[in-house]
Amino acid sequence: MTYQPDLLFPSDPNQRAVARELYAAVRDLPLISPHGHVDPRLLADDAPFADPARLIIVPDHYLTRVLLSQGIPPARLGVPALDGQPVEQDGRSIWRLFAQHWYLFRGTPSRLWLEKVLREVFGVEQRLGPDTADEIYDAISERLASPQFRPRALFERFNIEVLATTESPLDDLSAHARLAADGWGRRVITTFRPDDVVDMEWPGWAERVARLGEMTGEDTSRYAGYLAALARRREAFRAAGATSTDHGHPTAQTLVLDEAEAARLYERGLRGKATAEEAEAFRAHMLVVFARMSVEDGLVMQLHPGAARNHNRWLYTTHGRDVGGDIPTPTDYVRGLVPLLDELGNDPRLRLVLYTLDETTYTRELAPLAGGYPTLYLGAPWWFLDSPEGLRRYLEAVVETAGFYNTAGFTDDTRAFCSIPVRHDVARRAYAAFLARLVCEGRLPHDEALETINDLAYHLPKRVFRLNQRADERDHGGPGALARGSTQAGATGAARSAQASGNGAVESDSDGNAPEASTDQAEASR
Repeated sequence: MTYQPDLLFPSDPNQRAVARELYAAVRDLPLISPHGHVDPRLLADDAPFADPARLIIVPDHYLTRVLLSQGIPPARLGVPALDGQPVEQDGRSIWRLFAQHWYLFRGTPSRLWLEKVLREVFGVEQRLGPDTADEIYDAISERLASPQFRPRALFERFNIEVLATTESPLDDLSAHARLAADGWGRRVITTFRPDDVVDMEWPGWAERVARLGEMTGEDTSRYAGYLAALARRREAFRAAGATSTDHGHPTAQTLVLDEAEAARLYERGLRGKATAEEAEAFRAHMLVVFARMSVEDGLVMQLHPGAARNHNRWLYTTHGRDVGGDIPTPTDYVRGLVPLLDELGNDPRLRLVLYTLDETTYTRELAPLAGGYPTLYLGAPWWFLDSPEGLRRYLEAVVETAGFYNTAGFTDDTRAFCSIPVRHDVARRAYAAFLARLVCEGRLPHDEALETINDLAYHLPKRVFRLNQRADERDHGGPGALARGSTQAGATGAARSAQASGNGAVESDSDGNAPEASTDQAEASR
């Protein structure tokens, strides 16, 4: 695998030269990961990784679903089974099988990411294939045995400033407590993801609601007690460092119900009597309820709709959720969000980040919505769209209507810990390529392109997810304590200094943070 310094840059020599300069300005910026699914126990335990297969292949449904499509069942790749059937346990056998079918990933982002992981994280230069499988497996295994490849050491090497994980309200947050005790509480934070206690159609919902009541001491047999229990868990998550919530609903539907009707639906759900339409109405109503809670406690709200969960029923019943069986569906944001936006769309205390699996909505719905409501931001391309081409199409579709500053910058949304730095690198290269074209077409001055790429790569995700807000401001200043108008001098000077020096370094402040960007000016105008 030969290193390609101009990876993903334009073929036009003029644009490529500009892209190189823009990328150099952000290449070494710290990584901000405000949304993802890395298990916090990985960092709390800081134990050596088991083997290359269990680190790279087994937990990555991007990889296992492609092999399933070619008739290779997940059990042969070591994916745990719910029914107790035997699954492959030998890491080397899993790795060999994967290497035999590496050709299936030609042209995919998974191949791009994994080749960068092998080269840039593990120093492997050989091209993966059946003939090199054992050699590469041994090389990675040797590195994993050293202290430099333990999770916390890699976290430092990856230059991650903040990593957000995602937990259910039923999680006791003990891993985060251990991290906080070790001084990592501001670096690895949690995210409140209440889907499993909101979705009545999720098997075991009533039992989980009862557990929620036990955890909080609230009577969740009643709707009022249920809301009180959720509020208590949100406060516990905020105390553990959370700055955001996440909602993975099937649709973007929102609904305002009066308390009596909401209580009626809730009680029907507990008795197992709710219809599919009633379950959807309750989910839609709860999105509005959570938005109201966010107004009060300042947690940024994320909405990830549009996935037909567990579409492959065999895969779900055999191996469970989140193993590659979900499929994108069309999503209606314009009509679906009306009830929520009518009530809270112009309230500056609410911050709602929207994601999509339906690219057709970028130009028609999402960019106009984010360009018309001060509460809305567009999340980065997600899941099936998280690729170099997906990033390019996203920028082309949304910037002309919403601009750059109605987006939330880049979020990697990954479960694969070692892929975090390479995903951010790919995004920064894609940003550089897009901005270079604007510069060469005379649509954006070079110095503004430098400011913009710094914002997209670092400042916007940090600002939108309120990661630069001190804990005491969140606790005592309320959600309005986040200043929306400051100064853009810091980022402008940093970008110009980087351009002048040619090394892309962005000078840090006394707290070790990169300076605030021109997002301040954009925030002030929203």
